Amino acid sequence: MALWALTACGSSTGGGDDPTTAPTTTQAAAKDKGPQCIGEAPADGVHVLRGGGFRLPGGGGVQYAAASADGTSRTATLRDGAGYGAGQRQWTVKPGSRLTISGHAYTVRQVCSYRVVLEPKDAKDKAALAAAPESMEFAGGAADNALCFTTNRAVLAAASKSLPAQGQPLSLLDNGGVKQLPTGPSLTVSYVDTAAGTAGLGANCAGVPVALYKDVRIGDTVEFAGVLFKVSGLTEQAVRLTRTSG
Repeated sequence: MALWALTACGSSTGGGDDPTTAPTTTQAAAKDKGPQCIGEAPADGVHVLRGGGFRLPGGGGVQYAAASADGTSRTATLRDGAGYGAGQRQWTVKPGSRLTISGHAYTVRQVCSYRVVLEPKDAKDKAALAAAPESMEFAGGAADNALCFTTNRAVLAAASKSLPAQGQPLSLLDNGGVKQLPTGPSLTVSYVDTAAGTAGLGANCAGVPVALYKDVRIGDTVEFAGVLFKVSGLTEQAVRLTRTSG
């Protein structure tokens, strides 16, 4: 997937910063004006997490590079490729935007502060994304694509089961602590700034940064492996999340 054609409801922009590099926070980050989400997410949609990438059928990928909200509307900047590279093209999209990616058609169904949800148009692409992996055990690297970049319900259920139940907390340690899920994703804290009340959270899977939440605050929503959490505590030692989805 070398190039994308934006067929409706989007605008082309220039290059961008590396989404996999957390900033050094020197002042309080601007709070997102909301709304949190625009549009409805289909049950079999592709969840591209904020700051991260997703490998798509056909060998290419997409990243959720940046977000913008003005209190009444929300847009997202999507970038081609599952990982950052110099000279990549990117587009500003909203719900209803249609993308043709190397011959594969997708519609943007939902834009949230923490994710963008795409819906494949072709039944073959939907089937490829929902296909069962050969194994539910992760091996490391690209061999885990079917675990990391999937809409398969069994994989998502296994990841969900490995996380705390709804309403229960999950603590991610700062200073290199890693929470490894059995289906591949590894969750980390990139920094905590208690003075600003912000932190950076990330996830990697199959060698791809699949999420990088910069400057999250208490009360913000994040998503890992199809599960939603609210940030419920920040200390110099850890970030505490509380699961909000079933």
